[in-house]
Amino acid sequence: MRNTTRYPVEGANSLWHVYKTVPFWKVVRNFIVIQLARYTPFLGIKNWLYRTLLGVKVGEQTSFALMVMLDVMFPEKISVGRNTVIGYNTTILAHEYLIKEYRLGPVKIGSEVMIGANSTIMPGITIGDGAIVSAATLVHKDVPAGAFVGGNPMRVIYTKEELAERWANDPIYGGQK
Repeated sequence: MRNTTRYPVEGANSLWHVYKTVPFWKVVRNFIVIQLARYTPFLGIKNWLYRTLLGVKVGEQTSFALMVMLDVMFPEKISVGRNTVIGYNTTILAHEYLIKEYRLGPVKIGSEVMIGANSTIMPGITIGDGAIVSAATLVHKDVPAGAFVGGNPMRVIYTKEELAERWANDPIYGGQK
């Protein structure tokens, strides 16, 4: 089970209760900031917008590609380590509204992580340092540090040790100079 807190609702589905869980004007402000950041090609400006106006924890030299979509309602629950790359059109969610409940959970993305384009990261997920997430992956469970994962549903393709063995002779990733 992902690291989420569950909140039951009664009557209509939980999305009808959205403004009981998060203020309307916070959502409006977050939406505007996220849309500006999605289209700006300037990484420093994006990181400043996320840190300053949304409360996202963003490490130094982290890169959010164009069209990355952060959680509109709870972006402050997202943290990203240093020198990480978040690929084009990736979605990072810290909430999910369901029929009889809604769930909130922090998303923790480590340092030196690569996330491929068009991936979706669900609430309550931790992605360990040095992990690689293949493009178009649904990250529905934690990713171990250094692992290479991909698919829908996500699965571990290579462990940290297997990846190190594969890359042992690679001039860039194998450490040989």
